[in-house]
Amino acid sequence: MLDNLSKYDIVLASNSPRRRDLLLQLGLDFKIRVLEDIDESCPAGLSGEEAAKHIALKKAEAYRTRMDDNDLLITADTIVCIDNTILGKPRDAAEAKAMLRQLSGRTHQVVTGVAIVTKTRTESFAVVSDVVFATLEDEVIDFYVDNYSPLDKAGAYGIQEWIGLVAVEELRGSFFNVMGLPVQRLFKALKQF
Repeated sequence: MLDNLSKYDIVLASNSPRRRDLLLQLGLDFKIRVLEDIDESCPAGLSGEEAAKHIALKKAEAYRTRMDDNDLLITADTIVCIDNTILGKPRDAAEAKAMLRQLSGRTHQVVTGVAIVTKTRTESFAVVSDVVFATLEDEVIDFYVDNYSPLDKAGAYGIQEWIGLVAVEELRGSFFNVMGLPVQRLFKALKQF
């Protein structure tokens, strides 16, 4: 379907198994290339959309000198925002539990920034989804954190996991964005390359 990309070697710069699976479902042939220790910080005061785009572009810039002429690089970063606070990945189980308590019974935004980069072109965008969480008892939070892997996920949860089944009351926006890659918007952007 994306025959216009046949001139490129597509590179996904991510360790995320969710992003990998979503790109596979788009029918793309790609390789994964991951650099360690990329700085994912951003300047204070950025909105969630600005921060997610900033980090996705920062990740892409780290690869620029290693890109071949025919590479098309895809980078992404997902954050969770609540009360004008950005929640990234928790450092430990205690922080994961604290994040889930903060999200409990409330609406938050999940923002994914995406950068698509070739040697001569850079496109980026951010997609926002609103997620409404049910009120979560401590035993539910403890069960999730103790039995799943929240430490590699922004906001300490994966919507596609058990917690998504019991916590998400409502979703306004892209489910796949909340998983970590807004594939509908990515597909639209890739058609323009």
